[in-house]
Amino acid sequence: MPAYSEERIIRDPLWNTIRLDPTAVRIIDTAAFQRQRYIKQLGFAHLVYPGATHTRFDHAIGVYHLAVTALRRLRECGGVADEFWQEAALIPYAALLHDIGHYAFSHSLEELGSDILPGDHEALSARFFASPELQEALSTLGEHAGEKIHALIQGRSENPFGGLVSGSLDLDKMEYLRRDARFCGVPYGEVDVDRLLQGLAILTDPETGASEVGVYEKAVSALESLLFAKYQMFRNVYWHHGVRAAAALYKRIINDAVGAKILDAEELIGPTDEELLYETSRRAQESDTEVGERLATRWLPALRARRLPKRALEVTAAELGDRVVEDWVLSETSMKRSVEDSLADEVGLEPGEVFIDFPAKRNMFQLNLLVERRSGQVERLGPGGLTGLIDLPRLAEGLYTTTRVLRVFTFERRTLDQDRVLERITRPAG
Repeated sequence: MPAYSEERIIRDPLWNTIRLDPTAVRIIDTAAFQRQRYIKQLGFAHLVYPGATHTRFDHAIGVYHLAVTALRRLRECGGVADEFWQEAALIPYAALLHDIGHYAFSHSLEELGSDILPGDHEALSARFFASPELQEALSTLGEHAGEKIHALIQGRSENPFGGLVSGSLDLDKMEYLRRDARFCGVPYGEVDVDRLLQGLAILTDPETGASEVGVYEKAVSALESLLFAKYQMFRNVYWHHGVRAAAALYKRIINDAVGAKILDAEELIGPTDEELLYETSRRAQESDTEVGERLATRWLPALRARRLPKRALEVTAAELGDRVVEDWVLSETSMKRSVEDSLADEVGLEPGEVFIDFPAKRNMFQLNLLVERRSGQVERLGPGGLTGLIDLPRLAEGLYTTTRVLRVFTFERRTLDQDRVLERITRPAG
């Protein structure tokens, strides 16, 4: 551990000057945190948007900066009980560490589910918190600081400021939407962050009496800008067909590598983007299995050279009409693999070279926070919005439907009969 503990200043393209306090400096200088320099924030989005090479490292520091700013504004504005401020001390470090457990290429791997993975990134962060180096970095924050920070990250803390780290209004969303839009070079992720931060308040739930992060009514329009930015970014960036094609190929590479025992699932925890691809490639070349040969000679070279799977079928959720996609399509199930491989055989491709993709994020417009009205009354803003104040959540189902696209990709260009495929992977609604 470095002997110094002075503050440090970072120049950031999004937030300009970011000041790191001595504890933040110690955390950032740990190997567990530095690992995030080599994990791209948007996985394979850089294959579509070349500027999207920003990382979990710079995003985490940005969230820390917003946490410090939010707490300072709450203190300056007053109205927060003195006894709460002791609870605020851990918030910036929870913001800094919220992504410490991410897999290589960020969220792509998490779609493989629990059959393959040891857990999601928030659950896995506990393993990183257990490292002696990170524990030492947190030691000045008091006993059990690591456990309290982990509880904040997982959204199971009763800390009144916890909503800044995990919740409808968490600073993570404000940061990643702005940063992702900037580095992708798109105009979709604009969020009125200043207005949102100025509108923050610690409010008392009229039903439970508990205190939590909420907003004043004057900031609700800025909150709506965050929700709409999220919708636009999912529609145009995160679920872009090229990004989804790359993610589908990558997931199949890792899925089959684990299935063929070329990789062990536990080995997915810890590697950076390049480390995981390199090690998978090295072991595939040494493997004498059919899967190993396919990985080494077809799939991994294609991913690295951006020879992405092609769209053979594309249907928006709205175009499905009175049919719904089968539940097994929504996760990486054995049933899904079986149908994909059957389709591959029908069009003369190898097993694993047809990919059914129908991304889901049911909580895209989820809201659950307190709002103080101009009258002084505190109300809970939920999924239905508040009539006359914020209507976007009420439209959520329609917006979500327009965002989702059912696609079938093929490793090489092929033609599929849409009606026959839909008959196999959808069913009548109701």
